[in-house]
Amino acid sequence: MTALTLSTAAAPGLRADAIVIGVAKGAKGPVVAPGADAVDNAYDGRLAGVLETLGASGAEGELTKLPAPAGFKAPLVVAVGLGAEPGKDAGYDAEVLRKAAGLAARALAGSKKAAFALPVDDAGAVGAIGEGVLLGAYAFDAYKDSGKDAKAKNGKAPLAEAALLGGKPRDAAHKSAVARAVAVSEELNRSRDLINMPPNDLTPAIFAAEAQAAAKEHGLKVQVLDDKALVKGGYGGILGVGGGSAATPRLVKLTYTHPNAEKHLAFVGKGITYDSGGISLKPAGHNETMKCDMSGAAAVFAAVVAAARLGLEVNVTGWLALAENMPSGSAVRPGDVLRMYSGKTVEVLNTDAEGRLVLADALWAASLEKPDAIVDVATLTGAMMLALGSRTFGVMANDDAFRTAVYEAAEEVGEPAWPMPLPEHLRKGMDSTVADIANMGERMGGGLVAGLFLREFVGEGITWAHLDIAGPAFNEGGAFGYTPKGGTGSAVRTLVRLAELTAAGELG
Repeated sequence: MTALTLSTAAAPGLRADAIVIGVAKGAKGPVVAPGADAVDNAYDGRLAGVLETLGASGAEGELTKLPAPAGFKAPLVVAVGLGAEPGKDAGYDAEVLRKAAGLAARALAGSKKAAFALPVDDAGAVGAIGEGVLLGAYAFDAYKDSGKDAKAKNGKAPLAEAALLGGKPRDAAHKSAVARAVAVSEELNRSRDLINMPPNDLTPAIFAAEAQAAAKEHGLKVQVLDDKALVKGGYGGILGVGGGSAATPRLVKLTYTHPNAEKHLAFVGKGITYDSGGISLKPAGHNETMKCDMSGAAAVFAAVVAAARLGLEVNVTGWLALAENMPSGSAVRPGDVLRMYSGKTVEVLNTDAEGRLVLADALWAASLEKPDAIVDVATLTGAMMLALGSRTFGVMANDDAFRTAVYEAAEEVGEPAWPMPLPEHLRKGMDSTVADIANMGERMGGGLVAGLFLREFVGEGITWAHLDIAGPAFNEGGAFGYTPKGGTGSAVRTLVRLAELTAAGELG
């Protein structure tokens, strides 16, 4: 992973492959952003004009490369667009800085060192730039040829080192911001690695082993229920979904505790390591990316480990509901009735609505511990993608204030989200003549129907929120900002922020 340092060095004398600066859209053309004064001075104050001549406008997502001025030890200047110039006495938004730093880090793949001279007003800006660099420099190359010709075949290695100019190495707040950026980004990138792994190499058992290894490394408690333990415990949802695969299911419980904690959060993640749809087989063209159906479990895993690394004064339990949904002679069939861990029975009308079944068991298990709040994360419904697109996740909850708090936490960390309702009239569509509830309801509002189903398995009186990350969990398009192609790590930063707010007594 890219090394991140704070530096007070002057840009002209810094040995690096490139100097990254910001350029904004001003009223009369591009404007060089604060932090790049030394670079602008070396161009006799005419850097904005030079950039404009090269076609730069300062728009977000824009990147312009130009030779460094005479006397600089770095040969290259990389100008990244920051969007509209903020008003007087206003700083740049953290997400703007995060995206700009990520864009530059990705563009500088193959470089040994880059200096980032972006606007730094406070420790928050330091953290945002650091996160952007570390997330933008991410690359998944575990399955690329590692032989002598690897570089020629696989492109350039990620940026090796980033020096943040304007940061204060001796300032406690700045050092803390960098440490937080490193912890959160490393764990988020771990979740990306898991999402990107092919399903033949990430079965439920292997995912559970990854969790056990991380728990040992970071001092977490871990409990793994295998298929035999799941049978003994009566986890009918997880067993039903995983019954068609030779790769047997698992339920993993990761526990982080702090001696001073007064609150307890439970995070529950959908971990379908591959989703064929089961007997209700997905049509051609819909199977190729279904290795990403465990993104919710990956997010929960990463968030619990990040909370431990940050030493947050809150108890956090992560539940990973892991199964592979495959068609076979032992697979659950449309029309089958499953008895869930809660004791409720579910008529399975569609085996491709499997995520809610594994989550139901895990939600009930989490509820039995009486946490202060439960948040589940899942790539649950295509309906949510139709509603919100590919970059925004939906937030549902059984408490309006908590739904708002989750939404605001997501927006704060730069994860686009939108509050969604749980209309009571949609619940009737899941009535079953043979069971307590069916796993399908009305087609219209399918994402909301799924949320209503999950609500049935949350313990009475427990505050709960559901994050449907079906859209942003896996980027099938081109990379943008600090978001790579493939697994994104969606919801990790939201969960970590919720843990931080709870530890600070600002949530619930």
